[in-house]
Amino acid sequence: MTSQPASLPASVLDLAPVIPVVVLDDVADAVPLARALVAGGLPAIEVTLRTPAALGAIRAIAGEVPDALVGAGTVLTPEQVRDSVNAGARFLVSPGWTDLLLDAMQASGVSYLPGVSTTSEVVTLLERGVQEMKFFPAEAAGGAPYLKSLAGPLPQARFCPTGGIGAANALDYLQLPNVACVGGTWMIPADAIAAGDWGRVETLAREAAGLTSKG
Repeated sequence: MTSQPASLPASVLDLAPVIPVVVLDDVADAVPLARALVAGGLPAIEVTLRTPAALGAIRAIAGEVPDALVGAGTVLTPEQVRDSVNAGARFLVSPGWTDLLLDAMQASGVSYLPGVSTTSEVVTLLERGVQEMKFFPAEAAGGAPYLKSLAGPLPQARFCPTGGIGAANALDYLQLPNVACVGGTWMIPADAIAAGDWGRVETLAREAAGLTSKG
């Protein structure tokens, strides 16, 4: 099996401006979808644990798409942490966190992004030594203006906002100094997956990868 690229940055947040958030019902779609996303310049792929196919999809991508950095999303329990890592997940993403879940994520040996939506949650995670977080649900929780207001008092926190973000508003987030990347689904429309239109996915991924963040 081909190994992961040696040039990966220290943080999954720095791989690309967008992390695709993938929901798959059929494991057979996992590899061609991942190859299209990687070809388009989006190597970090979050497969959410919302369907029975999720762990199989993670396992397939980890085994057959060496240039992808596959992660598990919607991680809610220590058991899901264990199962995701065993399937080959290289990072973990949760919509929120508890002490029990955070302990499991910190002990997993892979990168993790616990979800936050309030200032107090951010401060509490910083106390636990966590500086990289998912901001969710981004638009409903205050959007880019909310994150901008956190940059002054909490500059050490870095975010991947997800939830309600698309091509039209991604740059509102990416221009912020405390936002490293965003999560979204707009480059993987359900009808393209259903039709196996991987060329369309690659084109949309390339457009997303070309979003200019700072400056």
